[in-house]
Amino acid sequence: MHRIFSFGEIMLRLKSPAHERFFQSSLLEASFGGGEANVAVSLALFGESSVFITALPENPIGEAAIHELRKYGVDTTYIKKTKGRMGIYFLETGANQRPSNVVYDRDASCISQVKPADFDWSLILRGGTWFHLTGITPALSGTAADTALEAVKQAKNAGLQVSIDLNYRKKLWNYGKKASEVMKNLTCYADVLIANEEDIQHCLDIEAPKVNVTSGELDRSSYRVLAERVKENFPNIKRVAITLRESHSADYNGWSAVMSGIHGWYASRKYEITDIIDRVGGGDSFAAGLIYGLLHFPEDEQKALEFAAAASALKHSIPGDFNLVSLSEVETLLKGDGSGRVQR
Repeated sequence: MHRIFSFGEIMLRLKSPAHERFFQSSLLEASFGGGEANVAVSLALFGESSVFITALPENPIGEAAIHELRKYGVDTTYIKKTKGRMGIYFLETGANQRPSNVVYDRDASCISQVKPADFDWSLILRGGTWFHLTGITPALSGTAADTALEAVKQAKNAGLQVSIDLNYRKKLWNYGKKASEVMKNLTCYADVLIANEEDIQHCLDIEAPKVNVTSGELDRSSYRVLAERVKENFPNIKRVAITLRESHSADYNGWSAVMSGIHGWYASRKYEITDIIDRVGGGDSFAAGLIYGLLHFPEDEQKALEFAAAASALKHSIPGDFNLVSLSEVETLLKGDGSGRVQR
């Protein structure tokens, strides 16, 4: 068992029922989720010692979020309880030609108010194996970005592997800095980078290949050049994993990934996901799967990538942010032909 840390925000998720528009009816479905929290839950369900670090309000809503994490086996020891509010996001699920819509209400949330001195990273990270961060947390505020930078520095000093999912969110970068001004500094401490082509372009100022994700098939080989450019600009990075989503409609996506690893260039099986239940958290489930795969199959990077792609394909079948699948379910999908049918 490995001890894996994730730092970020868990939010209250308020979703319109089924495929309704916002307030088409008087109901909103409440649950919890958020990039790094989603990764923490996945890893706990895979049997790892998964630790989630954040700041939450000292009230019943914050406590409910902590209980939800604990329910799935996540270690919440280092969650900071403070005055303030919890971040919220509203979700309206798209269908066919109508895309999904997300509205954030995260200004002045507890995690956006944190400062580097709020966490004793040398104590927290003791005995750790891996540290994971996304580009969402540094987008919330200048102090959250400073805290994230201190965290990755301390993780590297402590000998942990560091993964960063760039996860560019245009709606969040509102405090006066461009994403690239912040994310380039953070990326200097990463061993593993996870992204799509848009993330790399906006967060690292590295041009992506000219592709149209709505046109059907993606030319996987074109992403090899992009990954090599990332490694040239950031020689500390050992692996670059790029997720490839072919958006045929809100309900039908092609899903796969490629990776420039230590030992070579790899492309995963492509999954045709023809009836998406919930794509939120798809990238987070990929990140968790890749972390698990690289820890358990470090010399078989193809196997690690396939595990990540399969785990994230399964996430599209599950409502909510969390990827509630087990190791055996991922392994069963890998034994089949990618359609869910098992080869016997």
